[in-house]
Amino acid sequence: MNWGNKLVMVFVVFALFMGYMVYRAVSTKYDLVSKDYYKDELRYQERIDGVKNAVALGDVAISQDSTAIQIQLPKEHKGYAVKGEVFFYCITDDSKDFKLPLQVDSIATQVVMKKQLQKAPYQVKLNWQVGRDAFYNEQKLIVQ
Repeated sequence: MNWGNKLVMVFVVFALFMGYMVYRAVSTKYDLVSKDYYKDELRYQERIDGVKNAVALGDVAISQDSTAIQIQLPKEHKGYAVKGEVFFYCITDDSKDFKLPLQVDSIATQVVMKKQLQKAPYQVKLNWQVGRDAFYNEQKLIVQ
């Protein structure tokens, strides 16, 4: 095989590699963090204020056992009417996202059954309100 044939072979292999890379780039699925990204950005100051309010009260505890995930709001919310939502945002696949209303008991705890979620890494986004005060908290959770 002379040098001309080797040169043609290198160009053919390079063209095949570039074609494969273009195919992979076009067929890759990209999940956005939010479908309403711009609308969410306009309300970002509300989130900042909610984080400040939540940090001032204390930590939100999220724990899990073999069957359930337990969300414990700060002890200052015990006995108060709490309204809000819990959003389980799956970091790797938006089809695993899960949202439910925040319905805490008298000791400010909510239990979420694991059968509603899939085994995956989640960003748990808590958004709640007590009276006129709004609160926001995000934590990472790996459902096992």
